[in-house]
Amino acid sequence: MSTEIYLDANATSAVLPAAIAAADAAMRAGFGNPSSTHATGLQAKAMLDGVRACARRVLGVGNGRLVFTSGATEGIQTAVLSALCAIRERQLRGEPTGSLLLYGATEHKAVPEALAHWNRILGTGLVLCALPVDRAGQHRLDMLRELAPQAALVCTMAANNETGAVSDLAGIEAILRDSPAYWMVDSVQALGKIALDLAATRIDYAPFSGHKLYAPKGVGMLYVRDGAPYTPLMAGGGQEGGARAGTENMSGIAALGAVLEALEQGGLFRTHDELVAMRERLADALRAVFPGIVFNSPFATSLPTTLNFSVPGFASKELLDLFDAANVRVSSGSACSSAKAAPSYVLEAMCAPAWACAAAVRMSFGPLATMAFIDAACQRIAHCGAALRASCLIPSDTPMASHDGVIQLGSDGANTWIVADAASRSCVLIDMHEQHEERVASYVRCQGYAVRARLSTCDVQGWPEGSMQVALGNGTQAAAIAMGENVLARLAPDDIFMGVSYLFGRCGGAGLASGEVRFAFTGGQVLPGGVCVSLPLAQLRHGVQRLAALVHADTILCPARDDKNQVCSSIGAEGRGAGVLAELLAMQPRLARPALPAMDSMMHLAPDGLERFLASHPDAVLVDVREAFEHAAATAPEWGGQRALSVPLSRLASHLPQWLAGPQRPLVFFCRTGNRSARAAQCLHRLGYQNAWSVIGGMALGGAALALAA
Repeated sequence: MSTEIYLDANATSAVLPAAIAAADAAMRAGFGNPSSTHATGLQAKAMLDGVRACARRVLGVGNGRLVFTSGATEGIQTAVLSALCAIRERQLRGEPTGSLLLYGATEHKAVPEALAHWNRILGTGLVLCALPVDRAGQHRLDMLRELAPQAALVCTMAANNETGAVSDLAGIEAILRDSPAYWMVDSVQALGKIALDLAATRIDYAPFSGHKLYAPKGVGMLYVRDGAPYTPLMAGGGQEGGARAGTENMSGIAALGAVLEALEQGGLFRTHDELVAMRERLADALRAVFPGIVFNSPFATSLPTTLNFSVPGFASKELLDLFDAANVRVSSGSACSSAKAAPSYVLEAMCAPAWACAAAVRMSFGPLATMAFIDAACQRIAHCGAALRASCLIPSDTPMASHDGVIQLGSDGANTWIVADAASRSCVLIDMHEQHEERVASYVRCQGYAVRARLSTCDVQGWPEGSMQVALGNGTQAAAIAMGENVLARLAPDDIFMGVSYLFGRCGGAGLASGEVRFAFTGGQVLPGGVCVSLPLAQLRHGVQRLAALVHADTILCPARDDKNQVCSSIGAEGRGAGVLAELLAMQPRLARPALPAMDSMMHLAPDGLERFLASHPDAVLVDVREAFEHAAATAPEWGGQRALSVPLSRLASHLPQWLAGPQRPLVFFCRTGNRSARAAQCLHRLGYQNAWSVIGGMALGGAALALAA
């Protein structure tokens, strides 16, 4: 489990040992400037020329030009600039050029961004137009045939970086054969995976990037067809035959040369059939864990090294968290956009279902992979499946220990709350959101719970018949559901626009006293930092203060929405704040905790300072806020022989009353990246618990410190 399984080769690859050796040799012995005319410079130039000659043979350049660049982005920029400069010259001469800058709808974002940039800078006035693709990610040749007569420049890709879909370049070429439009083909994912003979095609420009195939970052190539127009992106000292100014990246080019030499000699990289067998082995392992899995690109027309899939009921981030916990590195799409929460624009262009676009995961490996590596990956995938079964997220035949307390499921700002009682194996669902239905159904089924009620804070529907009556803190009576030693009481609204609130806490002989209310489910009417109903201020104040009179300062407010990523709040926290609720609560005297200073900059621990902090705070508690399935998939971190406390962010609310009521021991939260732990620490600070900390970078950056043993 401690060994990393890297399955994100489409984003970047490890560097080939021979490439490392070549780069080292170039820096140590071949450090000369290839533009110098002395012996050291001539030796460097000989190496440069040798790599270029090898590249020309591997790519089938013929009489075309091959320019070394810093990578694909520079190559794309140069190709677009070259084509648009030629188009502008034709415009100035009054020659027909076409009016469209046509690009595939699934192109890497670097392409349309470059088109828009240079179209604006050069003032060519052309119209950007996305060429549609079909459900398999193939360019719509019928649409290309219709649009080609209007095209000035056509940009497609050899193979898609997210889905692996391989383009029908021959079909595109047949349509463009008699077109005056220039044609650029992003060939980044093709190198080492698709046979290339560029001079035998009509392709005008083809950019490549070394780090996608075992060379280091910062080096690439641009093919320019013989006779295609060319304008240098950078002018200066005349390097690269005047095609690209700036002293060449000799160590990077030397490393790329080692990879190209291995490609030319053969025997090192796997054959197409071998890669297909590896992909099928991975696909079978995924199918065994996720019976409902959907592969988003047909294998028959995709790179054998790429699998793009979605799993019903799972967000892509959840699967990334799961695999990352098990030291399996995958991505949610392009590395340039995977940090963003938006659905995959590539899958949207392919008209994939909305859920699949939002839940997509990419596994990719390189042509150096071995079957032993793939088998190890499959074993790790099976381990991830066991972690999901242990967490009640996929069906399991093994009875699971039931849980008490409150569970929060959030997605796109919407919260579903589960109030669970282990003793009676029952639960109540509050503000059930449709996107959580499958997850909750699986959880309830796995736990063997009976659902006592499905409630909403918008109306009184769903309340079970035959409920009991309890006295509330203000002496009024309320309908309630008994749940072990606790009750869930329904607070009927004074005004239907204020919605329905539910109070959960221990019921004594005198009823549900305000001091015993641990949670208040306030729906969308009372949100952290404000309210979302449009009522006269007097009505709002009356409704909010009525709720505040029935709870205490540290009662946890559980809203139906969490658009500000605050997890939850409390009456006390809101009263001390500066938001709408603070104004509405201004008449309340119970806000016991003093206002707190801004703590954001004081609650973050750098990974390299974590060991010192824990040594100087022997009573500190490490709190792992990764979800239960991540915790089950990973080796539990420990310090001083004591394992971290597992408190998933979805169960944070359940632990808050106990922490707020007890001594403020240092709580050090961590997660995979530091984002969720920061939310947890910020929540504690807002609630008045000042001794909460978050580890910057989480397990990704602080893994070694978090794994300290006695």
